[in-house]
Amino acid sequence: MTEFAFVLPVLLVMGLYGAEIARMAMTRTQISQIALSVADNASRLGQTDNSGVTPTITETDVDAILDGAIRQGNTIDLEENGRIILSSLEYDGFSERQYIHWQRCRGDAEIDSEYGDDGANSGLTGDVLTGMGSGSSKATASPGTAVMFVEIEYTYSALFENPFGSGDQTLRSEAAFLIRDDRNLTPGLTGGSSNSECD
Repeated sequence: MTEFAFVLPVLLVMGLYGAEIARMAMTRTQISQIALSVADNASRLGQTDNSGVTPTITETDVDAILDGAIRQGNTIDLEENGRIILSSLEYDGFSERQYIHWQRCRGDAEIDSEYGDDGANSGLTGDVLTGMGSGSSKATASPGTAVMFVEIEYTYSALFENPFGSGDQTLRSEAAFLIRDDRNLTPGLTGGSSNSECD
């Protein structure tokens, strides 16, 4: 009994720490999967259009994708604790530069894209945008196509404080997919107002 009493606190701390690490890993994986899902779904927009006219993408299309992502993240309260940023990275032939043509967001967290927005900092009138993505290999768009680039930031709340320092943390995930079919990129998004404006 005495030995067990000495060992119990250590076992308890190790067990709780293991549970926290496992929960954080599951949350990180879920955020990564949501980012991939959003980028993949956005890249497929317009694929089912059977008309002879190259399709445009509507605000409603993008809202539906972001609504689905929020529902997918309901178990971790993604809307309340995070931010999803979907950007259309394109190539401007006139300036021969990469730029963000349009950008839509969902989530209550006050987080901006690390690569600028579709306004003053799009790369055309602000800093030169060489691509999107961390590391040396960045995603870039070729002429006449676009890359659907997704950023998700999420504030992870720890179950309990522990001496190893893994308390509340900001988890981040990125994903990129090249659009899967011809798309009329000139107008950007069509179809009126959006529920996903990046404020």
